[in-house]
Amino acid sequence: MAALTRAVVAAFVSMSFATASAVAAPAASTLKVMVDKGKVDLKGHRLEVKMSRPAGKVKITVYDESNAVLAAEEQSFSGRPGGTPLIVTWTPSSDAAVGKIELRAYDAQDNWVGVEIAPWFVNIPHDDVNFRTDSSEIDAPEVPKVEAAFAKIMEALAKDSAAGRMHAGITLYIAGHTDTVGNPTHNFKLSQDRARSIAAWFRKRGVKIPISYEGFGETSLAVKTADNIDEVKNRRADYILSDGPPTLSASFHPSWKRIP
Repeated sequence: MAALTRAVVAAFVSMSFATASAVAAPAASTLKVMVDKGKVDLKGHRLEVKMSRPAGKVKITVYDESNAVLAAEEQSFSGRPGGTPLIVTWTPSSDAAVGKIELRAYDAQDNWVGVEIAPWFVNIPHDDVNFRTDSSEIDAPEVPKVEAAFAKIMEALAKDSAAGRMHAGITLYIAGHTDTVGNPTHNFKLSQDRARSIAAWFRKRGVKIPISYEGFGETSLAVKTADNIDEVKNRRADYILSDGPPTLSASFHPSWKRIP
């Protein structure tokens, strides 16, 4: 009978998860499983797993926040050497937010390690600031929008604290985005300047936790368009509470900057 091992990891992050490393029981002491926090993509319905031994298969069960099953799938990785990145995907039955993910990673001898990953990712709903052309200044008529977002941020932090689990390393991430009109280099800088402006406003307003910002320019379009297309839905910013950097673009690797 194959040895059965299980490690439960409570990693409260969102689109990024804390690294999950399972410690096996003596019968399968050489089998360890790692989940790369930077390779968990809830929007893309995929994550990356590595096993310390030659792989067999991975079973994944994804639950929503009410513990209903969104996906239950099995993928074969037979013949993959130990240490190989294994891309595990799933197809959810709905767009409901993910409450937790359970994995069982089996090696070639059918030993397995179980990993439970609980996401904590709060995408703060808000009305986007309308900036003047080529400006990163938040004009007075736009202030009520960031005031409303500030209230939602504080509400989310208070709720997390009241639950007795205020997550270590929790950060407010501000990501700026543009449409495809104009020069991509200019758009990148403009989106970064605007994200910094919003981040600085939240700091001045009284957000005490770490705040990081980055510009994504045209690299993470909400609506896919051709070049030089004026699409209002792409001129936006994300306000995200997470205890790890969120994954927002498959093609761009952000260098998050911290607001003092």
